[in-house]
Amino acid sequence: MSKKLVDIAEAAKALGVSTITLRRWEQSGKLIPERTKGGHRRYDLSQLRPELYRNQSDENRVKIAYARVSSHDQKQDLERQKQVLELYCASMGWTFEVIADIGSGMNYYKKGLTKLIKSVLRDEVGRLVLTHKDRLLRFGAELIFAICEIKNVEVVIINKGEDVSFEEDLAKDVLEIITVFSARLYGSGSRKNQKLSDGIKQVVKDADKSA
Repeated sequence: MSKKLVDIAEAAKALGVSTITLRRWEQSGKLIPERTKGGHRRYDLSQLRPELYRNQSDENRVKIAYARVSSHDQKQDLERQKQVLELYCASMGWTFEVIADIGSGMNYYKKGLTKLIKSVLRDEVGRLVLTHKDRLLRFGAELIFAICEIKNVEVVIINKGEDVSFEEDLAKDVLEIITVFSARLYGSGSRKNQKLSDGIKQVVKDADKSA
């Protein structure tokens, strides 16, 4: 939000107090104005009355629609997510950008997610749209939502119910966790690690067939 510097009279009028009150607040440290080179007081009205400027500022920030699937064999699901997001945003009359990732919900370093977080931290995002909460992250989405709240980013989750691909994605995420720990325990090239990895993959395949 850009600054809107005003003199003491305009600041007092905006806050509904007298200039004497503003000077008293300055003496007590409650409100410290900026000073011009000539020593005149200047108050940032965008900080004193942010509600007057937030809407204008929000219009300049982008709307991000974020989609994610866990693996390349789910590309059709990724396209469906993007279509849902595009239709929803278009129906709301929003100009928006779609960011899509292919990667585990346990991975915090996906290219698209990293881009999204950096944009939020730079105050470039006004609204984040998801089809389901878990599309952002499997665990830790609440942390991103907390950052969004601090940065005045509205989070819109289109579907509050269960994600239809939840079980499949969860199985892939669990497989990833076990694979990593198995490699650390037995060594990535060991026979035990390969046997355990192959066994888990077969369990996931069997579960998908019976679903």
